[in-house]
Amino acid sequence: MSTWLKAMNPASPITTEAEAERAAKASAISIFIGVVVGLVSLAWTMANPAAMQDALAQSAGGDAEVAAGMAAAGQIALYTAGFLVLIQLILGVVQWRNPGKFIAILFIVLIALGIATSVASPLMTASMPNAPVTPMWQIVLSVVIMIIQLVLHVTGLKGIKQLDRIQMEQSR
Repeated sequence: MSTWLKAMNPASPITTEAEAERAAKASAISIFIGVVVGLVSLAWTMANPAAMQDALAQSAGGDAEVAAGMAAAGQIALYTAGFLVLIQLILGVVQWRNPGKFIAILFIVLIALGIATSVASPLMTASMPNAPVTPMWQIVLSVVIMIIQLVLHVTGLKGIKQLDRIQMEQSR
């Protein structure tokens, strides 16, 4: 267990191929954390349909046609979220089996976008009177999780780079 914790530390030196491989897999672990968060979010949303319906009704502003459209959009959003969690799970398995720079960089960009969106969401909801408000604890928790994921992806990139270097040296 301590070797895995050392491997997930972006400041720890990587000297062997095994250490590089464990560090490279930190990126996949980060993706799996995102899968767990996505599944928990989906489960919570499906277990509390009244909360989602209240948020959609509040966004509709009392217009029946808009409310019907929002209800349909809510169902589409749930299916889309489930599909994206599945895609994320597949990419996590691919990253675990064969760590690659492309997936790690893709997720670094997506996580950075997520952090920016989460931080900006209170400002955006303040400018829209009918928008549902996300609780501050939820915003802070999601930002903390995304920062952990970001650190793990950076560690993964470091491990991938070192693994490539070690394997290149061995092939010479």
